[in-house]
Amino acid sequence: MTVTQRLYEAARPVWEACHSHPFVRGIGDGTLELEKFRHFLLQDYLYLFDYARVFAYGVVKARDPDLMRTFAANVDAILGGEMKVHRAYMARLGITEEQVFAVRPALSNLSYTHYMLAAAAAGGPAEIVAAILACSWSYAEIGARLAAIPGAAEHPFYGEWVQSYAGEDYQQTNDALVALMDDLAEGCTEAEYRRLEEIFVTCSRYELGFWDMSWNLER
Repeated sequence: MTVTQRLYEAARPVWEACHSHPFVRGIGDGTLELEKFRHFLLQDYLYLFDYARVFAYGVVKARDPDLMRTFAANVDAILGGEMKVHRAYMARLGITEEQVFAVRPALSNLSYTHYMLAAAAAGGPAEIVAAILACSWSYAEIGARLAAIPGAAEHPFYGEWVQSYAGEDYQQTNDALVALMDDLAEGCTEAEYRRLEEIFVTCSRYELGFWDMSWNLER
């Protein structure tokens, strides 16, 4: 098994809980309450800034110029790409960026981002990608599964969200991160792998907690 196959199997029970979460299912069948999605949108927008900072750690810690460019390109993809979906929804809901920054991150949000940043600060490029990949890969799988539900991608409100994460651009970006994880972890010792697994599974658990936070309107 490759490193990423092992990571996937280690996190599978947590990811299945994400797929069956009422928040995720509500996006797929279009029944999610708008108030819950709005709460998620605001918290996720704040989250993405720290997510980009984790990638930025990779620019600092990489010694190979191509790897530096890869991390830098992902920072740009988040700030200039993925956040476009959030800003489009914010416009539809009448939310300005200034209003978002007036919102306090929920404790679950802060705990998650602080964990990722700590893992990035303490580790190297492999640990950084392990922290990042749990979010990227789980969203790619959620997007693909939701898109397979008849009518989900065409829903007048949630369809844009589904299309974004099921779309070719996002899927290819995630596939590149999966490949990068395997490249960076090639030849790692079992102890080194266990550290990567600890980070990956912990961040997957935080992902599940993020859905809980959004569903419960945690402040």
